[in-house]
Amino acid sequence: MEKGSADTERDPRGFAVKFYTEEGNYDFVGNNTPVFFIRDPIKFPDFIHTQKRNPQTNLKDANMFWDFLSRHPESVHQVTILFSNRGTPDGYRHMNGYGSHTFKWVNEKGEAFFIKYHFKTDVGIKNLTGDEATKLKADDPDHATRDLFEHIASGKKATWTLYVQVMPEAEAQNYKWNIFDVTKVWPHKDYPLHEVGKLVLDRNPENYFAEVEQVAFSPAHMVPGIETSADKMLQGRLFSYSDTHRHRLGANYQQIPINCPYMTRVNNAMRDGFAVVNNNLGSKPNYEPNMYNEYLPDKKAAECPFKVNLPLF
Repeated sequence: MEKGSADTERDPRGFAVKFYTEEGNYDFVGNNTPVFFIRDPIKFPDFIHTQKRNPQTNLKDANMFWDFLSRHPESVHQVTILFSNRGTPDGYRHMNGYGSHTFKWVNEKGEAFFIKYHFKTDVGIKNLTGDEATKLKADDPDHATRDLFEHIASGKKATWTLYVQVMPEAEAQNYKWNIFDVTKVWPHKDYPLHEVGKLVLDRNPENYFAEVEQVAFSPAHMVPGIETSADKMLQGRLFSYSDTHRHRLGANYQQIPINCPYMTRVNNAMRDGFAVVNNNLGSKPNYEPNMYNEYLPDKKAAECPFKVNLPLF
């Protein structure tokens, strides 16, 4: 949706969380739906273009949207969700959040497991009908933003329970469909939800621009033990989000306070560039290796091997 659109527009909602860990920042970057419209990242720019205004009339054009999706049958799962009442949630507190993609967790033994994230709202799902959503566009277009802010400002909390589905790496190859396909889900009867923890919102931002407009979420922001998978849409997002942040916020966007890793510090030879706001690594050498033992490789950051099956010729 365009900035300034009504909160009740029929559209997927983003759902992102930034974890400030002792090994760097980890970003969970998902939606309020467990699937997406397409599975191939090369189609994503065209999909986004269908959400923009008609290049001739500068009007919103439903024909662009439906023309594209009608040529991509894999979009049916997401479309059926979007055009149910789930496409118009009654505020942010009453919707779930999903990682949608398949991610990989690796334990201390180097054993890999594929996982799916689920943030389940603790107050329950609540949606608007099409007529209710349309009315709120006129009466209170900032309905969801107002509801969340006023709820927290009154001393209450907005909470979600985090669950994960876990699939051992060895089971992935023989599952009944491609587990890396973001247009599909894993049935809970095959891989049940395991409770991990709570997401609790108990404080509103002091300054919206500093703490919200400047925040930069990217699925490429990971920490040791959490890795990517062969999900093609995820692979595409690893590049595109950081590129967007560099365009929107500058090359050093991770030095902006809301994006800075507070529990640790980045230690590499990269410096200079637009809008450096720290000491630019002072007098340290800007190359590696060096005689000062600066920037020694961190073996913990190495990814575990990814098993690939090659065809026989």
